[in-house]
Amino acid sequence: MQVVGSMGRAARLLFCYAPAQSRMSFKHEGDYRMRMKITAIFGGLMLLLAACSSAPETAPGGPGGPGAGGPGGIGSRSAVPGSQQDLEASAGDRVFFAFDRSDITPEAQETLARQADWLRRYPNVTVTIEGHCDERGTREYNLALGERRAQAAKNVLVASGIPASRISTISYGKERPAVAGSSEEAYAQNRRAVTTVN
Repeated sequence: MQVVGSMGRAARLLFCYAPAQSRMSFKHEGDYRMRMKITAIFGGLMLLLAACSSAPETAPGGPGGPGAGGPGGIGSRSAVPGSQQDLEASAGDRVFFAFDRSDITPEAQETLARQADWLRRYPNVTVTIEGHCDERGTREYNLALGERRAQAAKNVLVASGIPASRISTISYGKERPAVAGSSEEAYAQNRRAVTTVN
């Protein structure tokens, strides 16, 4: 028997394979079709509700992604202890500098204090501090400035009790900008020292 109308495939299959005595127990064939439609709609709604009730999955690192850099940042629950992601989430992995400067600001001092605490929790972890600059100035000048920035961050960590042997430095000058662009906002994000787990 062919079923027409808006009934779904599952309802058609149920109707076609239902035992003859159950189909015949209704006064009219139309009553049976109506009950099958209602059953199919109800079943579809239940599937829809079940699909809506499951929790969405988030990408590794959370919406901010890796490098968000704040303490207790997004993704801190899924970071492997002692990893770069853990450092980023727990302490922050970067400090920023004023134009043509390598002195540590009060905000940078706080971040480096959290990094020192983090490094004390993981005594077998070694790090490299990368010094970076914005695009202004010559390549040679920015390499030297980047080295001074990385060394300044290292000095704070060493003064906080972290052995100097666990910390290496490297300067990338203006070669690896975090943010592309020639605006003051981009420059401010590129004048940085980034602590990376080896």
